[in-house]
This record gives sequence, C-alpha cells and structure tokens, in this order.
Amino acid sequence: MHYTPAPPDPKAPPVRINLLSDTQTKPTPAMREAMAKADVGDEQVGDDPTTNLLNARVADLLGKEAAVFMPSGTMCNVAATLAYCRPGDEILAHATAHIIAREGGAHAALGGFQITPLPGDDGQFTPDTFRAALHPRTRYQPPQVLVSVEQTANIGGGTVWKKAALDEIAGIAKAHGLATHMDGARLLNATVASGISPRDMTAGWDSAWIDFSKGLGAPIGGVIAGTRAFIDEVWRWKQRLGGSMRQSGVVAAACIHALDHHVDRLADDHANARALARGLSQINGIQVQAPETNLVFFKPDGAGVPGDKMVAELGKRGVMLAMMDGRIRACTHLDVTASQIEEMIGHVREIVRAA
Repeated sequence: MHYTPAPPDPKAPPVRINLLSDTQTKPTPAMREAMAKADVGDEQVGDDPTTNLLNARVADLLGKEAAVFMPSGTMCNVAATLAYCRPGDEILAHATAHIIAREGGAHAALGGFQITPLPGDDGQFTPDTFRAALHPRTRYQPPQVLVSVEQTANIGGGTVWKKAALDEIAGIAKAHGLATHMDGARLLNATVASGISPRDMTAGWDSAWIDFSKGLGAPIGGVIAGTRAFIDEVWRWKQRLGGSMRQSGVVAAACIHALDHHVDRLADDHANARALARGLSQINGIQVQAPETNLVFFKPDGAGVPGDKMVAELGKRGVMLAMMDGRIRACTHLDVTASQIEEMIGHVREIVRAA
C-alpha cells in the first residue's frame, strides 16, 4: 500500500502534532461562522446561491466557462474520466498518479477504461515520455482519449509540474486528438509556490479542479471546471454517482471562506515543510527529499530506525504521520505550527539517539 497510517495504540497519548495529511485540517472558527450564515437552497436544481457563487468563482479563477461543486476530489476525477471516455478507451497518467494509486480502481470498475502508467522522476513524466507512449490509431489498440497530470505530484514528493512542461504536454495532446485533465488536489499549493496564477497554470488544459478539503481547510468538497458542455456531462455523472446535494451552500460557504482567507497562507505551510526538511537532514543517517510545497518525504533507515518503527515511536509521542511508497510522509497544513515542527524534529533526534 502507498498510504499506511500507524496502527492505533490504546496506550499512546492523544495526537498533538498531526502531520498525517492536510485532509486532517479542522474548519476554523471563522469558517464555521461563514458556514452557519450561508444562504442556501436546493443545489440539485441549481437553486443554492452560495454553491452557485462558489462555482462561478472557481470557473473564473481557472479561466474556464463553467464549474460544478463535487463532494470529493476523487469524484471530480471519476466524473471527468466518465465524461471524456468510453469503455475500452485509454488514459495516460504517471505511474504514481492518484487515479491509478488511490481511487480504488474506480475508472476500470465504472468506466472500463485502461490507464497506462508513464514513468518519470518525482511523480512526473516528461513531454518526450508522453509523446513516445502515443501510438497510431488502429483497430488493434485502444483509442487514446485523455492525458491526466496531478498538480502537485503527491507520491512524487509534492513536486510542482513546471508550466513549460504542462504547455508542451497539452500541445502534444491536442495535436494527437487527446483531451487534457489536471487533477488539482493541491493546485493552489503549486500556484503559491511557483508564483504562477491558477488561470495561467491551467491554461491549455480542458478541465481542472481544486480540492478544498486539504490545505485550504474546508471540511469537504472539490470544484471541477471546464467548458459548459463538459460540465453538463460531469453533472450527469454527478447525478448518477449520487453526488447531487441539497443545501450544499453550508459547505460551499467554507470553500468560499478558504478562497478568501486560506490561499496566501499556504506559503506558511511550505515554509514549515522546508524547516522540517532542513532539521531532519541535519540528523545523521536520515535521507530527506527537498520539499517544493507542503509534503516532506524522508527515510530514517540510515540512522538505524526503520520507517515503520519511526512512525510508531513518534505516535507514542503524540506525532502522527504515515508511511507512503516505502517512505515516511509528513504533511504540513494550517493546523501545524512552526513550534510543532521544531518539536517534531526534536522527537526524531531523540529516537535516533536512542537507537
């Protein structure tokens, strides 16, 4: 498995430093207040004004014609592929992409699609790798319909796809008749880290979405954007998948609050991730991947502590993180402070010293 939280220990102290994931964030008091005051209606018939406002804001933010609020980012990906593809079609994505590694085989189970994994360092494939994976359109091979990228690349280390690579991949796709989809689970982390606007980052990509339940701190939800015709088809699949909601403005208000108050502060999470990586790298034997955003991957084996043991020992100290793809992943977010980062480094140092 790619994602293995430490097993619960009834004797362990309560979690005080939660680095498991940015999905662990809790709505702030101000966000809860915005939710309580939300103007609501029936979202399924287009009568929820707060949800409609959120959709309009995300469509404008990403430079697309329309958008739709979804219960989860996974549903954004699944509905998008179902809108683009037919059974037997082929999707190209990095081997560690969320649609391959973390969505329970939904694309095969629900759509009968083949996802071809592309190799590449740090969770990204190059334009040349993509070009080499394309084949002539013949009756002997599945139609290649869609290329998908994950921004940021989670298992790759939270790395940011460069704008030039995205532009080139999109150009190659268009030249060969493929649609383009951006899994934007941490898209705004990428835009804050790179200084590139969301509209520019997603330019040339047919669809893209933003996850509000990670670093942006909302309790649930993602919003996917694209052409009006595409969003109409996504809505059809949202209905079929049971994703249509009623008074969704209660949670859409949390997403709007996040857009207003939690985007620029993602830079704080990135700074905490760099501080964590810097502190860990100063401990002999710990191998750390330099973070580009809010994810820090490290291996303590060289310090004489296997990763699973390190996770377990930190759990005893009230620090929660996860094993992912053979490494430990620490994820910074709005509920993690700079002082907690320093405390975490101190705990790791003590565990290594004891070993």
